[in-house]
Amino acid sequence: MILREMKSRQHLLLVLALIGIGVCSRLLPHPPNFTPVGAIALLGGTYIKDKRLAFSLPLVILFISDLFISGLHSQMPFVYLSFLIITALGRVILANRVSTFRVLGTSLLGSILFFIITNLGCWWLFYEHSVAGFLLCFTLALPFFTNTILGDLFFVSLFFVSYFLVSRKLKLLANVE
Repeated sequence: MILREMKSRQHLLLVLALIGIGVCSRLLPHPPNFTPVGAIALLGGTYIKDKRLAFSLPLVILFISDLFISGLHSQMPFVYLSFLIITALGRVILANRVSTFRVLGTSLLGSILFFIITNLGCWWLFYEHSVAGFLLCFTLALPFFTNTILGDLFFVSLFFVSYFLVSRKLKLLANVE
């Protein structure tokens, strides 16, 4: 019973810490699209068992920080959908099968999907609906894509390694008691 309560508190602290990190990372100065939100979505999808909590984690981060950054905007459905898909990738691809190759590959897949979905939305909302408009939209987005990939790989590496080390340490402590 005590171990279950300890795990429950640790779980809550993890979720609250991830929300805090995610919101602060978007509010503090940073290169465009170089934030941990994708990594948090992937980590949550992989390790948070409660589906509702896992899928709401990146949405809460985005919504709180969007209120300070840009308010409600027309791109929100595309951005939010992208992070829901990244969370789903964690649940489907990584659940119970975490390895370095799978985590980095899934992170890269998430970055690519984010790029495609958000830029399709941007093209649909703001550009001429033609091949020229499509190409212009996606060409102008390439620098953001580079930052997305670099940020996702950096933060995924940081968070998954940290999660592994902390959970291993906690398991060792639980075995001692």
